[in-house]
Amino acid sequence: MDVLSLKEIALAVGATNDLSDWTTIEVDKVEFDSRKLEKGSLFVPLKGDNDGHDYIQSAIEKGASAAFWSEAIEKAPVGFPVLVVEDTLKALQDLAKYYLKVVNPKVVGITGSNGKTTTKDMTEAVIRSKFKVHKTQGNFNNHIGLPMTILEMPSSTEVIILEMGMNHAGEIKVLSELAEPDVAVITMIGESHIEYLGSRKGIAAAKMEIVAGLKKNGTLIYPGEEELLSPLVQELEPKQRITFGTGKTNNMYPVTIEPGMYQTKFTTNVAPEIECSIPVLGTYNVTNAMAALMVGFTLGISVEVASPELAKFNLTKNRTEWLAGINNSMILNDAYNANPTAMKAVLDNFSELMNEGRKIAVLGDMLELGETSCELHASVAGHIQSTKIDEVFLFGHEMAVLYEALKETYPVEQLHYFEDDKLTLITSLKKSIKRDDFVLVKSSLGTDLLAVVVELTK
Repeated sequence: MDVLSLKEIALAVGATNDLSDWTTIEVDKVEFDSRKLEKGSLFVPLKGDNDGHDYIQSAIEKGASAAFWSEAIEKAPVGFPVLVVEDTLKALQDLAKYYLKVVNPKVVGITGSNGKTTTKDMTEAVIRSKFKVHKTQGNFNNHIGLPMTILEMPSSTEVIILEMGMNHAGEIKVLSELAEPDVAVITMIGESHIEYLGSRKGIAAAKMEIVAGLKKNGTLIYPGEEELLSPLVQELEPKQRITFGTGKTNNMYPVTIEPGMYQTKFTTNVAPEIECSIPVLGTYNVTNAMAALMVGFTLGISVEVASPELAKFNLTKNRTEWLAGINNSMILNDAYNANPTAMKAVLDNFSELMNEGRKIAVLGDMLELGETSCELHASVAGHIQSTKIDEVFLFGHEMAVLYEALKETYPVEQLHYFEDDKLTLITSLKKSIKRDDFVLVKSSLGTDLLAVVVELTK
């Protein structure tokens, strides 16, 4: 973050106390975790499971220069600069909104049921071919993470890429109105968070909240074949809508796709003479790449200029990454996130891979599917064939229905179910995995199959 004076921050967040004794104080970093504070930081004590105000002394000892404060002023530390605000979280968001206007970069917002982090990483690669870029790190994509991403932005940033996540309706609206994107991207509408949103239609409406803060001449990039979005995009001018997808009715679609284990090559209708490549498995990732290329297109970056950077983009950890496994096997780690649409797509691509050994699928519960959970877990069975995937290991309470569905088609010795015993699952996998085997591990993060990945890659 660029240096800001306490007086400037006070005006930005509407602090109500007298700062006349501290007008010369400056800060160059904002932090809400007192353990991570550095000298010159502004401490933001948030209220959650713990109250950040309780850690003010620790913040002072770490070298904080000032803090937001929403408790009674009498409780504030004596002689230490505090900015009295009604709500410290709101103040954090207001400060981020102010700093965004100070730096004034182009803003790209990305949301979707699946693929938003991969698309963010691809978009960064495309944009860095021409501009200085700052992006969301990891999954710092909520009402706290997004303003923190903005406040960590260097003052030289020309384009900022903000991933926008959600669990409930209304959450992306808050993020969009804070960020005011010039370009908004919806990667796909899946089933994630259907427990809270009721249906895929509800999910589509929640994702469309990304246009709530879209600038007047901003652009929405979305999957043109998603019928649930079609009626919702009509509020935008036709010139504000750009589509990507597999069909020829989209603004961008693939002309050729050449899948591979470590690389997927493709060409598009926009520049059919240019072969693009992405260093990841999966034809489904081509749609993510096209979304990234369309972001570049709106910012004046041609496919010819973008493709060399796209070919070497850095994928965030735990997203469809190949790892060296035990017994000279290869582990395809995709255990960070899962919904039925994404799991089916990964299984389809994994099934078609060529290798000397066997293919083994390790699948864990997909969470937040609500009343539809049994039906959606069972629906994955149609994408698992015993002729293409040699052995299947299922883990979690919800996977019981998929186990029952697969029992009709899989030999009993090739199908394994573990309700909650992760140690036994790991032991069984270690006994089963042989040289040259490919092992797919896919689940929601809360199922914690990342622990299995760790054991299989030791």
